[in-house]
Amino acid sequence: MISMNPDILATLDRVPEFEKVDRAQIGIEKLGGLTNQNYKITAPIGTFVLRIPGAGTSEYISRENESLAARITSEIGVNAPLIYFDARDGVQLTRFIEGGVTMNAERFKDLGSVRRAAQSLKRVHDCGRPFRNRFELFQMIDEYLDVLAKKDAPLPEGYHEVKREAESVRKALNARPLPIVPCHCDPLAENFLDTGAQVFVIDWEYAGNNDPMWDLGDVSVEAGFGPDQDEALLRAYFGGAPGAGDRGRMVLYKAMCDLLWTLWGIIQHVNKNPADDFWAYAVNRFERCKSLMGRSDFGAHLAAVMKG
Repeated sequence: MISMNPDILATLDRVPEFEKVDRAQIGIEKLGGLTNQNYKITAPIGTFVLRIPGAGTSEYISRENESLAARITSEIGVNAPLIYFDARDGVQLTRFIEGGVTMNAERFKDLGSVRRAAQSLKRVHDCGRPFRNRFELFQMIDEYLDVLAKKDAPLPEGYHEVKREAESVRKALNARPLPIVPCHCDPLAENFLDTGAQVFVIDWEYAGNNDPMWDLGDVSVEAGFGPDQDEALLRAYFGGAPGAGDRGRMVLYKAMCDLLWTLWGIIQHVNKNPADDFWAYAVNRFERCKSLMGRSDFGAHLAAVMKG
């Protein structure tokens, strides 16, 4: 438990629901997070999670965009219930999900959790309520490269060569485009909370209208899914066996999310984010991208996507 931190209390002062709450009755507990400060807030009016954005995040995150995504997903019952969001700086307060277990690669070995995660992503994709912005993979890669160029930041050796090779992926995806739908776009394992009855999906910072198969490919990579988990994810999402084009599309996005998030890791590295060794994180993601693109069946997945 944290002592009565005046900065946290000052942040809570913004929230109308806390206007009449006795400050002496507020409990504050630090939670995890890579780029933001997160706190469990216990008060007579309930239990909440307060998110205070980390330094430098405004360089690459639109809080206006996140605000709408967080509200929509809260209203459809996939996100944690949203109590307060300040679109000026991204301060957010949500209800604490009682009984919700924060997922990780080990917990996602439970295929029931995988299926519930697929169903929650499907609810978002099918909600019919577009977000404000388009999450465009290749545009974001270029934007991140621009940010890094201005910081004179290093890149893993061979990054630009692999980016050129990824043009074949761009062509395949564009040959058979899927309808663009609201997506999470950053489905880290830790952004899923499983109550055993439902998986909630939190942290909508990177959300945007996107190809829905991005979310499936990304969660597979982030949670280290194997073949059985990928199959459970796809079958729960599609309500049966997926076509070769859908399966291939997920594989292509598994490689591309590593190509993109490599750059995100380098941004954290040059911004001196102390939460992790982000240079190692970036290099590992890049190596995984190269490995997947170099597999003997990658060309078959490209062909399946082209064929549709």
